[in-house]
Amino acid sequence: MRVGVLRLVLGIPGTASLKGKRQVLNKVRDRIRARFKVAIAEVEDQDVHDRIVLGVAVVGSDARVLRSILDKVVDFVESMGVARVEDDWVEISAFP
Repeated sequence: MRVGVLRLVLGIPGTASLKGKRQVLNKVRDRIRARFKVAIAEVEDQDVHDRIVLGVAVVGSDARVLRSILDKVVDFVESMGVARVEDDWVEISAFP
């Protein structure tokens, strides 16, 4: 069994409230979850208005497939145009 984890940092320029951030967060999170069938959650900086840090996880047997899915998530968020991808980090771990 392999687990792929993505830490995705998004910038939301021009957002001055947590309500505005929540609108962007919900849109991004719901679309990622529906399209890729992955687990996703906001994991840091919940009180920062202009930044979203997401954790995305996917489980499977092939590390290359997991990496491909997580790379596609990053590309998808970039193509949405609602937030700027500032950083992404992927790790694939194997479990017996």
